[in-house]
Amino acid sequence: MQTAVLTDRERTAVQAYLRLLHTVRAAFDLETGSRPAIVPPGVLAEAEAALERAGLTGNEGEFFRLLRSWCPESSG
Repeated sequence: MQTAVLTDRERTAVQAYLRLLHTVRAAFDLETGSRPAIVPPGVLAEAEAALERAGLTGNEGEFFRLLRSWCPESSG
């Protein structure tokens, strides 16, 4: 698989999404069965703002294509 060359804004969007993903995964602790009341608003806002700056708002297909090519283990 060819690796994508992301712009700075695209890379920031992917990194913000990965932080969001890791935060949600950590909150849903499978060991204890605990469930979060809410995703921290700052983490979600960071991801949304980064997607908007990268021009990827409303273009999830393109975003996930970039994510799969840059970080395949986190998109499946």
